[in-house]
Amino acid sequence: MRIEKTEARAQKWEYLKEATGESATSKALDRAADYFLRMRGETTAVPKGKLIELMTAAQNQGSLTPEQIAEILDTDELPVQCEVSIKIGTK
Repeated sequence: MRIEKTEARAQKWEYLKEATGESATSKALDRAADYFLRMRGETTAVPKGKLIELMTAAQNQGSLTPEQIAEILDTDELPVQCEVSIKIGTK
């Protein structure tokens, strides 16, 4: 398969390499595709996506904490963590 390299695509690929931390365009594209499939779901590869899981959890529980959201959305392609810090006053 060949993909025509337009100026706009080349720029997107550079941004994608930066966002994924990959040095090769093909690896960045693979990582982005894997992430999209995992989030979207409803495919043979990933029947239940993370977004459906998130919406279902919110519907069942009424609300979710940032930690719960991070746990659901965390993937190998894009790790998600939540750290909460509360400070009152200045020091």
